[in-house]
Amino acid sequence: MGKTVTITPSKLSGKISVPPSKSISHRALICAALAKGKSEITNLLDCADTRATIEILKAFGAKITQKGKTTVVEGIENPNKEAVADCCESGSTLRFLVPVAAALGCKTEFKGKGKLPERPITPYFTELTKKGIAFESEVMPYIIDGQLVSGEYSIAGDISSQFISGLLFALPLLRGDSKILLTSPLQSKPYVDITIAELKHFGISVEETDCGYFIRGGQSYRPNNTTIEADMSQAAFFAVAAALGSDIEIEGLNLNSLQGDREILDVIDQSHGNSFDVSAAQIPDLVPILTVLAALSRGTSHITQCGRLRIKECDRLAAITAELNKLGAKVKEYSDSLEIQGVENLKGGVCDCHNDHRIPMSLAIAATCCTEPVTLVGAECINKSYPDFFEDYISLGGQIDVINN
Repeated sequence: MGKTVTITPSKLSGKISVPPSKSISHRALICAALAKGKSEITNLLDCADTRATIEILKAFGAKITQKGKTTVVEGIENPNKEAVADCCESGSTLRFLVPVAAALGCKTEFKGKGKLPERPITPYFTELTKKGIAFESEVMPYIIDGQLVSGEYSIAGDISSQFISGLLFALPLLRGDSKILLTSPLQSKPYVDITIAELKHFGISVEETDCGYFIRGGQSYRPNNTTIEADMSQAAFFAVAAALGSDIEIEGLNLNSLQGDREILDVIDQSHGNSFDVSAAQIPDLVPILTVLAALSRGTSHITQCGRLRIKECDRLAAITAELNKLGAKVKEYSDSLEIQGVENLKGGVCDCHNDHRIPMSLAIAATCCTEPVTLVGAECINKSYPDFFEDYISLGGQIDVINN
């Protein structure tokens, strides 16, 4: 069902607890499913992406049930020989679980929708096919068959860190030792650091090397009970609202988190309402909300090394530029960067959400500094990562009218 949201501009005020980390939720689920025994995950994020991961892990042979706020995972004892894996629109789910299915020897059909069939998994075509895996097609649905074997895997580091994380889940299960060799500098490294930390919680050791990672074979995942910390990517929206004049206190943040998106707090602290220059190489998910912050800061800001955002749920550089400019911002888009000239206020208007969860949430924060109402068409895409965003926005005094169509 479609959702059109109209926001009457006002500042927000109050305390807010943001959802659990989507990145850590995915990783904890996968590790728990690969551990023989029972694990309990408290505060798991419930959203479309994590539901997709849960359903596929169950298709592989895990048992996953809900007890109140605790997700109980009974790990895979005997992997199913065949499975259908509907990734919906989750790139993380697809890229994490292709190598896992390959390591389990499970013939799997990977399906998806939205922009997911267009998002690249080329590194898997080139590397997994050298290591015992056959792809029946190189367009979605992907059907993989075979048994993954250990060895050296050469992966570019500047397409998506999710390929490295996917291999890190799978390679410890294999008999021999493996190496991941990075053929270009690793971008979004904090996400790989989160993967390695979560693996460690479940008994898996990974060694970082000068040119990539060394993974000892024959390891066993151990069951573990864990609690998912708050999501810095989602906290960023309300942190920027506070920087733009709202009176918001965000509760429960782990300021020592490995999540790279905690950098939003440093950008806000250092800019003090003035322009800033920032590389998005390690923090791509922050680009839409950073663009909002820059659009309402004094001076001209630059966000660089963000070309990879053109192959997310949408072309995020084009989308955030087009929609903010509709509201009166001055954003210029280049192939790998954005230039933003700050303005004092934005106006209002009708914006398209581009079926990308981070676009409507960013525009909703921009609306707190608009002089006229902002209408968001296609706002249901927030369900991908933060289904309760508008409810939380309203709890802070936001004025929203929702039309389901």
